[in-house]
Order: sequence, then C-alpha cells, then structure tokens
Amino acid sequence: MPTFDRVDASSKQALLALHQELPGGLNRIPDLARRREIAACLDQRHRTAFSDRLSVEDVTITAPAGHAIPLRLYRPRARRPRMPVIFFIHGGGMIMGTLDGGDTVAGRLGLACGALVVSVDYRLAPEHPYPAGLDDCVDALAWATANAESLGADPHRVVVFGGSAGGGLALATALRCRDADGPQALLVMAPYPMIDHTSASDSARRLPDLGVWDRSNNIEAWRWYLGDRPADGCASPAHARQLAGLPPVFIDVGSEDIFLDESVTFSLRLAAAGVLTELHVYPGAYHASEELAPDAPLSRTIWAARVAALRRALGEGSAPLPGSSSSSP
Repeated sequence: MPTFDRVDASSKQALLALHQELPGGLNRIPDLARRREIAACLDQRHRTAFSDRLSVEDVTITAPAGHAIPLRLYRPRARRPRMPVIFFIHGGGMIMGTLDGGDTVAGRLGLACGALVVSVDYRLAPEHPYPAGLDDCVDALAWATANAESLGADPHRVVVFGGSAGGGLALATALRCRDADGPQALLVMAPYPMIDHTSASDSARRLPDLGVWDRSNNIEAWRWYLGDRPADGCASPAHARQLAGLPPVFIDVGSEDIFLDESVTFSLRLAAAGVLTELHVYPGAYHASEELAPDAPLSRTIWAARVAALRRALGEGSAPLPGSSSSSP
C-alpha cells in the first residue's frame, strides 16, 4: 500500500478504505470491462439521492451524424422561470463513466444553483475514439442551448461543468465552439482537467500512485482516446495554440493530483491570453478527493468555492451547498 503522508488528513480514510477493498486501487485492475464495472459500483455507493428535491428525466437526442445521444435532465422541484443551465460532462478518463455515475455531482449543482442540469452520456473510447466523445458534447450543448426556453431555462445563462476527463472535454468543447461559432458559455468549470496527452509533466512523473488515477492509466487512456489520430488542440487542450477568445475558466486541482502541473500551466496560459481565469490549488487534495471523501472539511471547502463561482457567473446570490448546514458549504 502506498504511503499517504502528504494527503489531507480528513480525506485520507477514504483512500485507506479503497485500498483495503481493492489493493492498489482502481489502477491495478487491468481489464477495462471489469474496471468499468467496479467504478460503476463505487459510483453507486457514493451516490446521493436528491429525488425529493429534483425531478430527473432521461431523453435521447439525435446527433447531426444520425446516432443517438442519451441525456439526463435534472430540474429542481422548487423551480422558477428561466432558470440557468449547467451543462454537465462526467469524468472517467474518456474510457469510463455513465449518467448514473454523474448523478450526485449533477444533482448538487442543480440544487446549489437552482439550475436545469443537462448531463451528456457521450461515447467512450476505445470503442469510439476521438473525436466521437467531443462531438457528442458539442452537439448536446447545442441542443441544450437551442431548447433551453422550451425546458423552462434561460439560453443566455449557460455554464459548462466537467471534472477530470469531463474537464478536458469541457475545455475542448469551449475551443470547438469558439472556432465554429457555437454556443458560448458564461463559464467553463473544469476541476483537475485531463488535458495533456503526453503525461510528461513533473507532477505526473513525480507523484506516487494513490490508487485513483496514475500516470500509467493516463497514458493508456490517452492512447485509447486518440486511436490513430494525432493529438490536435481540441483533443489535448494543453497543446491548443490559441486560447484567446475562450469564456472565463475556473480550474481547481490538488497538490497530490498528477494533473497539478498541467492545470497550473494551462491556467497561466489562459490568463496570459486574456481569458478571465480562476485557479485553486488545494494542499493535500488528491484526484477526485472531494468525491471519495465528500464529508471531509477540505471537500466542503472545494465545493464552496465552486458553487460560489458558478453562482457569480450565473448572476445568483449565495446559497449553502445541498446536504450541508447553513453554517458550512
């Protein structure tokens, strides 16, 4: 078992429990089908039910290319007219992840911001390599924006949220929309985004495998995602040549996350290109620690900053995070 000396104390027990159940963590499961199955079980275990406060509807849209794209819509039961829209892209290394696995985060976002959340079940690699998943995200965002009014939402108040691979796809979606005159979000929120196919940063090489997402998994996932295509700027946003003209971007990352360096470097490039950029680096946080240890004080701090930024972008006032007391985020 790896040592967790630098991991935030309040988030450490969740890692220990993961390693007790799965020695070596998810990273030591070689078979992708089995890894997907176990990841889905873990997602289900950490799932929070918001059915008393949210209505959930599954819909299917048809992409311009003719295939189906499943979506899940979350609406606060105490809804109001012309609520904002949060377009949600789940994580999973672009090789795992489901609508069900995104339920907890999507539900929290909808309740915290009083928003319609549109979650996209994009196609995964290696069955569907780049640009399939990105195409689905772009097409689904266009649908969400075009249909916002009929769904009781405001097409002019749209933000995009995605963590890890979802963060990389969120940024890639923004790049594609900028270049193709597509929907423009008020904010792209991309926690610990997966954006560099080289996996060559110092943090990727230096940080130990904590069992959640390590460099070897990252290299493997990128190989499956890219297939036989070269990595252009939309596939691997860290290598996009031009960043000017993107909407405001919010990035957070932990000091113990292999994506630390690429997140910081990309944030600095965004700021240098004139993009309004907010970056948070959390000492002791590891990849997706706020999902594995949702009740840890650090996790509450992480979520409080996210919700505050989302509400600012959407022109909303402050509100406590669902599931927390009024005195804590």
